[in-house]
Amino acid sequence: MRKSSRLSDDDILPRLGAGDPEAAQDCLDRYGSLVWSLARRHSRVASEAEDAVQEIFIALWKHAARFDPSKASEAAFITMIARRRLIDLHRRRERRPEATVVESELDRVPDGTAGDIEDRAEVRLAERALRKLKPKEREAVLLSTYQGMSHSEISTQMQLPIGTVKTYIRRGLIRVREALAETPGAPADAHSP
Repeated sequence: MRKSSRLSDDDILPRLGAGDPEAAQDCLDRYGSLVWSLARRHSRVASEAEDAVQEIFIALWKHAARFDPSKASEAAFITMIARRRLIDLHRRRERRPEATVVESELDRVPDGTAGDIEDRAEVRLAERALRKLKPKEREAVLLSTYQGMSHSEISTQMQLPIGTVKTYIRRGLIRVREALAETPGAPADAHSP
């Protein structure tokens, strides 16, 4: 059995991408403190940082196969994924400025119930809106928004010119916004440009 301390640099992510069951623990052991420190620096409270760490490691496990040691070290790749997730989390927080007004009403509901129901409803609305997109638009939007890929990364993965990728993403997001705006019970921020 291999010890984390004896692993060579840039050894964990290729194993993780290949499905090595020990690689997940090695990844946590080696990079857990790096990810925690980044998450804590960008979070208002420890519970937000804990949620961010979970999202970051899930993203790492999903995207480990994309790691290329000729382009960056594992630490740099992990930092890039972490920063993208943290930016996404920050944007989500910023889109909900009216949440503090509603909190007094939610205090009467058992913990997690109202938020869970609202989140599930928003996810269902977004999924329906995404299903209405053309397949290439949907793929580009999902790669950009859910996987945090850059336009050039999407261009490479989809084997399309970068301008086409940008157009697919822009048109796809516009169509999703329009679909959400037409849906009764759509979240308020879906109506904003």
